[in-house]
Amino acid sequence: MGAKKRPFYRIVAADSRRARDGRFLENIGTYNPITKPAVISVVEDKLTKWLDQGAIPSDTVRTLLSQIGFIEKYEKVKRGEDVSAIALKTHITERKKKTRKAKKAVLKAEATAETKEDKPAENTETKSE
Repeated sequence: MGAKKRPFYRIVAADSRRARDGRFLENIGTYNPITKPAVISVVEDKLTKWLDQGAIPSDTVRTLLSQIGFIEKYEKVKRGEDVSAIALKTHITERKKKTRKAKKAVLKAEATAETKEDKPAENTETKSE
């Protein structure tokens, strides 16, 4: 999906006997690589249902699912372990990303402010000489 030089992908459950871009069984989620950071949205109930029925994610989809922490969460649920720590882990990494961006923005703003302050001072010195 998407447009020229604007990719947008759907994550679907498809029958392996169908064509690659052919009819699919169910739409499970989306992946938008254009946004920064890339947005991966998945309906976990549908995905869990298909994985329980024996669906095998492609290598690309498995990578995307591991990035959002779903693979680890799914394996722990299958083993009967507590998954609240995983939800917390993804929440903490999201907050770290946001704070990093905020720090970079502050540093960039300070750097531009310093250069703006330095330029008029240099210009006045050259004019007075």
